[in-house]
Amino acid sequence: MTNVIIAGAKGRMGQALLACAQRLAAIRVAGTIDLGQDLRGCVSAGDVVIDFTFHEGTVPLAQICAANRKAMVIGTTGHTEAERGELRKISQEIPVVWSANYSTGVNALFWLTRKAAEILGPGFDVEIIEMHHRMKKDAPSGTAKTLLDVVAEARKQQAAEAVRHGREGLTGERTSTEIGMHSLRGGDVVGDHTVVFAATGERLELTHKASSRETFAAGALRAAEWVAGKAPGIYDMQDVLGLR
Repeated sequence: MTNVIIAGAKGRMGQALLACAQRLAAIRVAGTIDLGQDLRGCVSAGDVVIDFTFHEGTVPLAQICAANRKAMVIGTTGHTEAERGELRKISQEIPVVWSANYSTGVNALFWLTRKAAEILGPGFDVEIIEMHHRMKKDAPSGTAKTLLDVVAEARKQQAAEAVRHGREGLTGERTSTEIGMHSLRGGDVVGDHTVVFAATGERLELTHKASSRETFAAGALRAAEWVAGKAPGIYDMQDVLGLR
């Protein structure tokens, strides 16, 4: 039995985690917190803290986890570089699963994107398109950024130098090294991601569409069960699913 504490319990993902956890015999929700509540009041009851809050809140939560030697699953996105650096330091003390997306299908998309980029090579132009609900605060999504990193690594490029966010006006011909990134927002879309590989005469598209947040919740709870008792360090869903 893995005892989890859910941070951000009143949010969309928090509610999905609570609903999903009720159906899993190996998971027990040992505590919940939300905005204005202190993790220190319940951290001792848990084995793993699952964070789906805001980017400003993750580091303080991680510091409390480190002080109490509790593992973490981080689902929050939109962290600044300074916050990411601090989380990397904290991960030297506790095990952390930190993934842009906890869906099994999306992690298969990461794996397939890497393979496609390696097989197709630089002769194919790559464009990444993502769409989410109108309430999402960060863009591009964390999943789209991970797809960018996957493609850039496979092509031996620096993601920050290769990415091109949208196009407007007289942009000139597309370069062979750029990776296009396009963010769409509207309605109640849970999460759609497409990677387009386009060459003269043919095009390959890899697409994942999420219709329920429960797919993310199930993955995050699976990650929590997996990370309990692991050595300190940063892991992701590729590790959890054995896709390394």
